[in-house]
Amino acid sequence: MPKKIIDETQNLDAILFKCRDILRQARNSGSFFEKRDMMLTLIFLRFMGEKFEEGKIHLRKNLLAEGLNPDDPEIHAAFFDDDPTFTDGTYNLPPGARWSEIINTSPSELNRTLDEALRRIAESSSQLKGCFRLNTFTERGLLPNDIKKVVDEVSKISRKSFSSEKDLIGYVYEYFLKEFAVNATKEEGEYYTPHDAVQLIAAMIQPFDGTLYDPCCGSGGMFIQSAELVKAKLGDLTHINIYGQEKEPATFRLAKMNLALRGISHDLGEGADSSFTHDLHRGLYFDYIMANPPFNLKGWYNNHIEHDSRWVDYGLPPESNANYAWILHILSHLKPLCGVAGFLLANGALGDNDTAEIRRKLIDNDKVEAIIILPRELFITTDISVTLWILNNNKKGGLYHGRNLRDRHNEILFMDLRTWTENAVKNEGKKKCRLSQEQITRAAEIYHVWQEDGTDGANYSLPELYRSVNAGEVAASGYSLVPSRYIEFTDRDMGIDFGAEMLRVQSEMRGIMLEERESREMLVGAFGGIGYGIG
Repeated sequence: MPKKIIDETQNLDAILFKCRDILRQARNSGSFFEKRDMMLTLIFLRFMGEKFEEGKIHLRKNLLAEGLNPDDPEIHAAFFDDDPTFTDGTYNLPPGARWSEIINTSPSELNRTLDEALRRIAESSSQLKGCFRLNTFTERGLLPNDIKKVVDEVSKISRKSFSSEKDLIGYVYEYFLKEFAVNATKEEGEYYTPHDAVQLIAAMIQPFDGTLYDPCCGSGGMFIQSAELVKAKLGDLTHINIYGQEKEPATFRLAKMNLALRGISHDLGEGADSSFTHDLHRGLYFDYIMANPPFNLKGWYNNHIEHDSRWVDYGLPPESNANYAWILHILSHLKPLCGVAGFLLANGALGDNDTAEIRRKLIDNDKVEAIIILPRELFITTDISVTLWILNNNKKGGLYHGRNLRDRHNEILFMDLRTWTENAVKNEGKKKCRLSQEQITRAAEIYHVWQEDGTDGANYSLPELYRSVNAGEVAASGYSLVPSRYIEFTDRDMGIDFGAEMLRVQSEMRGIMLEERESREMLVGAFGGIGYGIG
């Protein structure tokens, strides 16, 4: 990581650390989740206020370029007063909701002013409706001195000085997840998805255009990273339409804040709800699906969805664990002829006995395209080992993002990246390693080359890393999707002359046994002599 970005990250961490300490000592600061959400809301207001000011500067430049004087009273009134007319996607923050006004509010009025700002923003935009929990600050009621300290610290954070393409709201979410939470690091199996894992999924399935869906979108990190990839490749976010759903109300609001901050158009439904019991996008089919479902989620099922169409063709997933419910939910939303999905699951889903029949049908129906075991300790709050699954409704070949793909019917690519742990990470909870950009590119390249015309799938392999396997071999292995069953692992003793080595070992053992016998005889003689003397 370049030194400038390291310095910027350290400066941001220092500010967040100061805020964390203020809130820890403050009265009425609430639980970990309430502290986190309060901080994220403040940072959202700060960043939106900064974008608003940037928009005004941009508007001034455009007016000057057109020969108009922005300081002329009539021109200023027409373009700037009350409702500035922006054309660059910047939200028109109403008076009272702008950071320049908030920061100058007296401490005793800050809680009320912040809530009023959130109310005005929510009323001013349909995209921001439901983005905030109203009365957050007045109900919490931090003392004037405490809320003022936190606001002053947040005001030191600037998007403009943070040059990396990091998901900043996601970064702050991640920071408080590891810093505030000791025993509260997860909610019902939900984990924050690290950036490198999201980047890997995006690099694999390439969601460049069309529709993208995440059925458990969390803070929106999947969308942010995908948007960055789209901008890098195409430079235009209008090529992709984003859909998502999130069960937890606080995280739903966070996702809307995150997407609004980036100016990304989205449809997350009317509010927070379960994708299983109330699918807000039922009947819609998507080009791409990216997801990090809660691992081994329990309590997902109720009797009303027993005969749901999502499991009619595959069977009802076990009530004890939602892993295969997520798989079938995702599959039900993929476009029938071309949809592709990349999602993370706990490794147990590769060979669970109680899901064997569903897994068999997935393989027989040729839905599974790739299974990639990831390194352990990629996550902040858990060291659980995870797998990246790729489902594809089109394995018959053709053009895809300018690449000519071959027919991969009845083939599955297995990859094992567990040894890719050389990029150590310190002081980030249970996350001990990260995937570098070079590793992400390498993994995506292995997958893409396997897909492409001219590759011999029957002989595509590299010991200890990847192998293309025919579905018949998977069936013969009991429909297990555990990569180590198929990838060749090199016997590092193969170069040894076992005959000569056995003779050497036997010779050494004879010598050791001879020495031991001689020592025993010496001891018997010695103690025998002592015994005669005493008698």
